[in-house]
Amino acid sequence: MTPRKPPTMADVARIAGVSPMTVSRAFKRDSSVSEATRSAILRTAEDLGYVFDSTASNLRSQKTDFVAVTIPSINNANFADTVGGLADGLKDRGLQILLGYTNYDILEEERLIEQLLRRRPEAIVVTGGRHTPRARRMLENSGIPVIETWDLPDKPIGHVVGFSNAGAVRRMVDHFVGQGLTRIAFIGGDADRDTRGTDRRAGFIAAMQALGLDASRLIAAGVPPISMREGAEAMARLLRDVPDTQAVICVSDLSAFGALSECQRRGVAVPADISIAGFGDYEIGSVCVPTLSTINPFPRDIGARAATLILEALEGRLSGPTISQITPELLIRDSSK
Repeated sequence: MTPRKPPTMADVARIAGVSPMTVSRAFKRDSSVSEATRSAILRTAEDLGYVFDSTASNLRSQKTDFVAVTIPSINNANFADTVGGLADGLKDRGLQILLGYTNYDILEEERLIEQLLRRRPEAIVVTGGRHTPRARRMLENSGIPVIETWDLPDKPIGHVVGFSNAGAVRRMVDHFVGQGLTRIAFIGGDADRDTRGTDRRAGFIAAMQALGLDASRLIAAGVPPISMREGAEAMARLLRDVPDTQAVICVSDLSAFGALSECQRRGVAVPADISIAGFGDYEIGSVCVPTLSTINPFPRDIGARAATLILEALEGRLSGPTISQITPELLIRDSSK
């Protein structure tokens, strides 16, 4: 079957009784086109099934109308919320997102950054503040707004929207110690691929050592992203090797749910025998039994603030690099004393 020829701008112009230039201006919301004329053109285009091709216009104006974004995981609710907040903040300006998936691999991030920058985005948003030297050079020389998220890098490339992952975990350590729990373990964050997980692990170690407590109860949980199954397996090793542990902090809510499930399988009471906390405030943590104590990093706010910085930068309203710091919230629920 021969494909039907798609309607053209000339077809829309002919039926609407205007020039092709007027059709083009209507789709770009040019103020020279009245609302009545624009409405008539858009109705005609809808009736015909016409889709405006902005490629030629973009080549002339040097505008691509998209923002490049790299995230480490496409099935992580936190990163999905960040992308959602970013998309909502950009849509009124007609900016769309072009998404790249790094799978927690900074070499893959480097490759994606090169591919994305070749398409001349209006801005680029990257997850985390650690990159290969080449990726960093490409971002520094991109000539567009660069926003690093989910981290507080020591040497920001441009703008930052994030928080200290280490500092957030220190707060959970302080909470447990304040409840009289001093034999605390940490599950996950052992692999260099997840730099934010590594920072959480480092924050745990630093907090324990600052309090003069044993920081050696560190349980590896596999290659990120750490699953519920891997969290369960890590908890099994913890209960076998250091059964006197009073509390455990997991690198994410998913691994914490796995740890909680393993305790239930073994008849270990939570929190009577051991307290459990996660990170991320995933929905599963608020509906499981017992509900999970966790840390809410406000992922949607990260995306929304990144969108605001992009718009302000594109409009020339920023005089220099901006650090927008998020303050994660400690959520103490039924899984901890």
